Amino acid sequence: MTYSHLIFVMPPIMNLDPLVDPDAFPLLARAKAEGNPVAYLDSAASAQKPAVVLDRLRDFYTRDYANIHRGVYPLSERATEAYEGARERVARFLHAKTEEIVFTRGATEAINLVAYSFGEHFLQPGDKVLVSALEHHANIVPWQQLRDRRGTRLEVIPIDGNGDLDLDAYRRQLDGAKLVCVTAVANTLGTVTPLQEIIALAHQAGARVLVDGAQGAPHLQLDVASLDCDFLAFTGHKVYGPDGIGVLYGKAELLDRMPPWQTGGDMIRTVTFERTLFAESPRRFEAGTPPIGAAVGLATALYFIEGIGFDKIGAHDRALADYAMGRLGEIPGLKLIGMPQQRAGIVSFVLDGIHPHDIGTLLGSAGICVRTGHHCAQPLMEHLGIQGTVRASFAVHSHAGEVDRLAEELMKARQLLG
Repeated sequence: MTYSHLIFVMPPIMNLDPLVDPDAFPLLARAKAEGNPVAYLDSAASAQKPAVVLDRLRDFYTRDYANIHRGVYPLSERATEAYEGARERVARFLHAKTEEIVFTRGATEAINLVAYSFGEHFLQPGDKVLVSALEHHANIVPWQQLRDRRGTRLEVIPIDGNGDLDLDAYRRQLDGAKLVCVTAVANTLGTVTPLQEIIALAHQAGARVLVDGAQGAPHLQLDVASLDCDFLAFTGHKVYGPDGIGVLYGKAELLDRMPPWQTGGDMIRTVTFERTLFAESPRRFEAGTPPIGAAVGLATALYFIEGIGFDKIGAHDRALADYAMGRLGEIPGLKLIGMPQQRAGIVSFVLDGIHPHDIGTLLGSAGICVRTGHHCAQPLMEHLGIQGTVRASFAVHSHAGEVDRLAEELMKARQLLG
């Protein structure tokens, strides 16, 4: 049996069934065939790769790979066409213009690009930058560093007891704000933030908005034209694509005014020993040989997601999260962390008297993959008064049977360690 260029979309009987047959993911299919089925509930950290993506990577590297842009031989021209075609694919995915898509090596690099290139040159000492209490370190630390270098101010948008943003506090904080940096989906609590309202309020106050879409991109339609955000970052490995590739969307009128933050080859127009003229955006932000194959694989991953449809993905997320909260809520001593109004496919919890790492180890020995710890959200953990959580996160191959296995093994862990 070959997996080549098949998606294996199954018509779901109910939203608790997988949207895509797990056998479409070679790692999961192999584990099952070897008699050790894996319940992979860690897609918020990194998603498994479907065969269509792996096949496309193999095809590209064995038939079309060469360095891009400068080669005039057919192989290089084909590679260039594939790379720039991937940029067009990403632009369609985000409803953006092609020239507004910058390839980076991850969402973290994309956010740092904005912090250096936009922050250093368009924010003044004393200007206020807002981040939310829900943010991943990647959307906190670059702004702390900018504050320390540039003298900007950094304020935190608080959350309420359910894990939703406090929009009343946010409205008050917008006075004097120049940049708002907020996640689309919180990586620990699964909170889906009201981006449309957040962005509109920021623009009314004269502030720009950067959206961390790393967790949102696998679950939500991030339509930048509708949202009207100024910047948005996401990463390939969370959308069933390769690692080592990320995307920065930036409004053209901003990218055109921003200087490059890294310099070297392929992002220049001319160089002499006296001066350098840089290429137009987005190429001025892509110094050196870019992640060519990863970009091609990312394009295939986006086709994969859109072939399923965000309506189905959203319904599947909600059904599995609700089912998981019901099953886990039956376990004595287990406390669910965060009850946001709208949630993506992420559920976090703690078990009284048992360290999350111990739970994760026992679950792992039973073939259940979850994330434990602070999830690169230490300020949020401190606010919640806990060291960390156990986090189960769902993907298109997830199903109710895996949630049942999780609940059963948690009961065993409680009996063994409690």
